[in-house]
Amino acid sequence: MGRPFTPRDRLKERGPDTRIRINDGISARTVRLIDEKGQQAGVKTLQDALDYAARVNLDLVEVAPQADPPVCRVMDFSKYRYEQELKAKQARKHQSTITIKEIKLRPKIGDADYNTKKSHVVRFLEHKDKVKVTIMFRGRELVHPERGEALLMRLAEDVKDLGSIESPPNLDGRNMIMMLAPMK
Repeated sequence: MGRPFTPRDRLKERGPDTRIRINDGISARTVRLIDEKGQQAGVKTLQDALDYAARVNLDLVEVAPQADPPVCRVMDFSKYRYEQELKAKQARKHQSTITIKEIKLRPKIGDADYNTKKSHVVRFLEHKDKVKVTIMFRGRELVHPERGEALLMRLAEDVKDLGSIESPPNLDGRNMIMMLAPMK
């Protein structure tokens, strides 16, 4: 058998601590010190590094805890954390989310209905959304899948200046599906 499970074991499962250690939170005996100008000051004892950071009125921040000895840098921690938050905010701001809009058609669609559906696809592609075009077959319509494929290719040809075919038409049960992606 084994020893019983304790709450501390759950902390071990989580992996290494991801928080940044500063000043008295650093537990190593010796550290590789980088001064406030970015120059290496060599391997120092923790107390010497803390004294140096106190003399220049800055914080000692552990930047590479996995190194041997850990690398610590002398810097203004609150300014560093603020800059990290700004970088994260900028990264979130510049990432784009891709939404997929779906349009459903029938193989025997009329011209007016087709133009309405096409205008929806154009609007979606102009908003940089991907479009999933589905043709639903009922009953004996499934005997002629080439009609559905021709309709999808006609739609792709009509919107070729705004979007391109990401995945060609393929039959999936009673539906034929094609994906259109906006132009870059």
